[in-house]
Amino acid sequence: MFQVLRKLFSPWSAAAKSRRVLLSFQRHQQELQENFFVQAAATGKPRGLIWKNCEWLTTFALVEDVTQNMFTMFCGVNVFFEAVEGGDMEDLAAVSTVRDGSAVFHLQHGRWGSGGRILFNMPPATAAQTAAADQKLHAVSDE
Repeated sequence: MFQVLRKLFSPWSAAAKSRRVLLSFQRHQQELQENFFVQAAATGKPRGLIWKNCEWLTTFALVEDVTQNMFTMFCGVNVFFEAVEGGDMEDLAAVSTVRDGSAVFHLQHGRWGSGGRILFNMPPATAAQTAAADQKLHAVSDE
């Protein structure tokens, strides 16, 4: 019995590991979100649209790539765009449609980062389900 309890409450248990990673993300969340927006807006994608704003949702999923010793956090987001003036998208009504998706963040070697990657039309729980077979789901929020 002692060994079972020790495994559950060990600082190296999966639950404790998940808590540490989530707390680490929360400590850096505002800066990560700001950096994400700058990087995503700089990609020029979707073509003909300018990133106006990101509305961060409370939904998330945390996945661990055991082979690469890396965590991936999928965060729910609503993105607002406007058309590039004089561009192909300027007269399309769909430009004002709010796009939902999952912003992608990685934790590797103790540092969080994002390349501004977003998975459109994919909530975090769905994004986590598309993870490779060697990835382990650690936490998912209620949607």
